[in-house]
Amino acid sequence: MMLKHFLTCLQFLQCHSLRGSPLKGALHSMWWPPYGDTDSFLKSADIIHCVNRVKELLEMENKLKETALHQAVRIGNNDIVKLLMEENSELASFPKDGTSPLYLAILLEEEIIVETLYKLSNMKLSYSGPNGQNALHAAVLRGTELTKMLLEWNNDLTTQRDENGRTPLHFAAALVRQSKRGSICWQVLEANPAALYQSDNDGLFPIHVAASVGERGTITMFLNKSPSSAGLHDTKGRTFLHVAAEKKKVGIVSYGCRNQSLSWILNMQDNDGNTALHLAIQAGSLLMFCALVGNRQIHLNLTNKKGQTPLDISRCEIPPGLFDDKNSETKIHFALKVANARSGACGCDNFEEPYSHRLKHNAREESEKARESTQTLCIGVVLIATVTFGAIFALPGGYRADEHTDGGTPTLAGRYSFDAFIIASTFAFMFSSVATLSLMYSGYSILNPQSRRIYLVVALYFGSTSVTCFTAAFALGMYMVLAPIAYKTAIAICVTSPLVVLCNKLEFWLKWSLLARPLCTRIGIIRTLVIVAQRILFNLFMEFWPFIFIFVWAAYTRNQL
Repeated sequence: MMLKHFLTCLQFLQCHSLRGSPLKGALHSMWWPPYGDTDSFLKSADIIHCVNRVKELLEMENKLKETALHQAVRIGNNDIVKLLMEENSELASFPKDGTSPLYLAILLEEEIIVETLYKLSNMKLSYSGPNGQNALHAAVLRGTELTKMLLEWNNDLTTQRDENGRTPLHFAAALVRQSKRGSICWQVLEANPAALYQSDNDGLFPIHVAASVGERGTITMFLNKSPSSAGLHDTKGRTFLHVAAEKKKVGIVSYGCRNQSLSWILNMQDNDGNTALHLAIQAGSLLMFCALVGNRQIHLNLTNKKGQTPLDISRCEIPPGLFDDKNSETKIHFALKVANARSGACGCDNFEEPYSHRLKHNAREESEKARESTQTLCIGVVLIATVTFGAIFALPGGYRADEHTDGGTPTLAGRYSFDAFIIASTFAFMFSSVATLSLMYSGYSILNPQSRRIYLVVALYFGSTSVTCFTAAFALGMYMVLAPIAYKTAIAICVTSPLVVLCNKLEFWLKWSLLARPLCTRIGIIRTLVIVAQRILFNLFMEFWPFIFIFVWAAYTRNQL
């Protein structure tokens, strides 16, 4: 009965086509809501009649090269799909190029419809998709079961490329967490291991794709299947290690350095002569740099096509003009010098000239950088100056009454903690005032850029030092107030307050802890300990010397009384 109504519908459309009515798209429109369900379709079919041209009408395409079967798949009605396929089993083979009904069903994750199309097609099934893709390209993006189904039906899909030259394995390699046995990537690889050696139009192999997304497990799976795939080069001459370094995929670079079986690719150079170490330095990644330098098999003095060694590149990567010495670029340059890295055969003069040119070219950028830094820092140092100025005249414990012998003097005067508090508050006010003045001068456009940079550096240091003094003043003030009634709480405040200063140097500690291991590998433990200890002790002194001075001076003044 359903087929009878369906044929009647088609006959009506054919009749209208004989009369010259526009036919293209008429059948397709009947599959869209509210005509998307079977009942609605059959009701509309009751009013239709004429002669029989069923096959021609079913295979008719609209402007998008889609048949009525596409519309049935799109609305997800398996009954209508079965009805169409039972009438014309070749319908799933249209269009020959472009989005096939099977590709569309997979893309929409309509697994039942996918099975229906395959079972009723009598093996006359189109697997094509847009942009030269096939149904397997879509399946790897949609799930394990659909991928398994497609591979059982047509294993040759694994060799076909889209218009960008990418195979389904390229698509699978870009997926995250797909390296386990039975996963999508594993299925596609097992179906066609040779796909590992098929590159896309950019020369990228699946292992390059996996490296670009940071999928270490997928790379391990590829290497276990074919160890020689580690040396595959793209059109730029890059291995997967080069790609990982460019994309800042630290996990992949670290994996490559730890894996002894990959030692033969560590010093490979791309078409520009760059090794993975060159690219890691250009990326400014301290983590990748430490992983690479920590492997003694990596050469530090290989030159690229420009004659640059890693040391030369690290020098060029240091920002000209204003920069923070905590930047990774400065740490990388220092580590290479300590590790006895050498400049290229072309000499340093060839690199100093373009570096100086960059400095002159960025004069306007440097001026804008100084202005923005001044605005940001000024808020902090002025706030510290204001608070400490008020604290000097609102002392903890208050003042003695006027009728007292020393009327108007601080109640807690003469105590060690009070003397230290006064010195800390005074230093905080002084240093924040110096920082404020330096910031004012650094913002003067009439001064030359070099002078403005000097004033800004002075402001940065004294601003940071004022925070140290302010922290000491806060801890001492709380101690004076709480010690008589809550001694343990007062001690806890004094112990935890310096964490503010330590947190200010958190980046410093982290970066030196990272550099310690590769330096030990290159120059030995003793020399590394000496260098690191010198840097840490000097940094600690520059940060905490106000603490030393405050407490020593307070003790000295008490001994003089």
